[in-house]
Amino acid sequence: MSLYSIVIGEGKPFLILHGFLGMSDNWKSQGKRFSQLGYQVHLIDQRNHGRSFHDEEFNYDVLAVDLKAYCDEHKLKDFILLGHSMGGKTAMLFAAIHSEYIDKLIINDISPRFYPVHHDRILEGLNALDLDSITARSQADEFLSQYVPEVALKQFLLKNLYWKEKGQLALRLNLEALTENVGEVGEALPWQLIVDVETLFMRGDRSEYISDDDIELIHAQFPNSRLVTIPEAGHWLHADNPEVFFDEIKRFLND
Repeated sequence: MSLYSIVIGEGKPFLILHGFLGMSDNWKSQGKRFSQLGYQVHLIDQRNHGRSFHDEEFNYDVLAVDLKAYCDEHKLKDFILLGHSMGGKTAMLFAAIHSEYIDKLIINDISPRFYPVHHDRILEGLNALDLDSITARSQADEFLSQYVPEVALKQFLLKNLYWKEKGQLALRLNLEALTENVGEVGEALPWQLIVDVETLFMRGDRSEYISDDDIELIHAQFPNSRLVTIPEAGHWLHADNPEVFFDEIKRFLND
């Protein structure tokens, strides 16, 4: 089964992987900007997300297999690979197994270490949405506020709603599979895997996903890497400070 993608522009391939509960649409603005630098940008929906296929199996091994199948189907080699959060973990594993496919690697606000489950309340709220009785996005917004008070995070989640048919809202997510396998999202990159690809790690100065304690591990598993901190940015650094985010990646690509 093929992954769904939005392809923008022409030139050297530049693949972008979204995070947990996200989708390719989240990256359209940045994708358009990268395409203007002369890249063919592939905004990819990972399995059980966006418009890609649903499957009960969900872990980084199969996400990396999906990505390789996508690259082979589209005959992509020597590309830039960017992954945010969960997408960053997929990108790390793919780079460790298939380094010959990648020119440069960009990892957004995630380290190779293990992360405990911390999406419980979000998943509880999404699972509690009664889409048989909710007939407007505003109703879903109001209901989800009980579980997710942060406005930006709530709006990010509500992007998954779509009109399945007139008067009937649905979620693009395979919520059952993602809830069942949420523990897989925090799994560490196996410690024995070393990635020599030139890599840029990026973190938000308001985010706790990459701490100073992670730096030693990052350099141990990614010896050809550097870390930059985006000011005035949290976990969604590409949305919180898009100008600095774009400029840092542009500088890395031009090195």
